[in-house]
Amino acid sequence: MRLDIYRRPEHDGIFSYLAVPEGKPIPQEAINTDWEPEAKALEVDDDADTLPDFHIEHLPEQIGTKGYAITGLKDM
Repeated sequence: MRLDIYRRPEHDGIFSYLAVPEGKPIPQEAINTDWEPEAKALEVDDDADTLPDFHIEHLPEQIGTKGYAITGLKDM
């Protein structure tokens, strides 16, 4: 699968990340913050459960449920 990745600053130089399927807009409930493009059309294995570089876990579950996947801040 291919994903577009966005980031936003949190604190102390740490970022949270948002992954959406390539070409899809950021879902309405997630656009209330200033997301900046980080990577476009990132190729990810269809069986991937995590994106460790972006601190995203349960990738297919999150995308299937919400239409996007987001960093778990407690895991950073």
